[in-house]
Amino acid sequence: MPETGSANADLIAAAARGERPGLVRVANHQTAGRGRLDRQWESAPGASLLVSVLLEPLAPEVIHRVVGAVALSLAEALRALVDAGVRIMWPNDLVVGDRKLAGVLAESAVAGGEIRALVVGVGCNLTPDAIAPNYAATAIDVQTATGRVCDRNALLDAFLRRLDHRLGGLDHIDADIAAQSATLGRRVLIELPDGTRTGVATALLASGALVVTDDDGVAHEIVVGDIVHLRHAD
Repeated sequence: MPETGSANADLIAAAARGERPGLVRVANHQTAGRGRLDRQWESAPGASLLVSVLLEPLAPEVIHRVVGAVALSLAEALRALVDAGVRIMWPNDLVVGDRKLAGVLAESAVAGGEIRALVVGVGCNLTPDAIAPNYAATAIDVQTATGRVCDRNALLDAFLRRLDHRLGGLDHIDADIAAQSATLGRRVLIELPDGTRTGVATALLASGALVVTDDDGVAHEIVVGDIVHLRHAD
């Protein structure tokens, strides 16, 4: 579709109407796109891959694996098409270096007090026009990162094919997420509701939690939080 408010919201509404899982919504432009913590996702028309997928409802404890499957599928598609050096930043971003290239957002479709489906959306910056001026220092696009133009339709096709394969093996996905992590081994700052925590990201648990070991050697399990990769010399 040329334009929509939010592709994720479109599919949540579709699930409420009884649409079956497997529906895919692609937008040229979103006027109310969102990221984690309800942050606005801004992008010029045609400058990004904006796609959402309607999936079967899943237990909350495995949703992080679906997010991982989406991130891995997009990363693999980008490497295959434009040789992009993409890695996964906990919990749901694709980065080149420490600059954000893409984000993944999972939301549950609820109707009548019952979870009817899972909606997973992707926003990937393809050209410089995808990046709002206030994110210029922290975000990057495929064209800038690789020096190559990435065909949006080709990327969509490659992503969906890989995602179909990945969703069939969620029980075995944790090792691949860890292997492609941009966060493990890094010194990080985690912004939590009650303050901040600094340390080294030492492990990803099967639950999706990140283990951060502080300067006193104490390991902390982080389930939800904003993360900043600190410089190695910090």
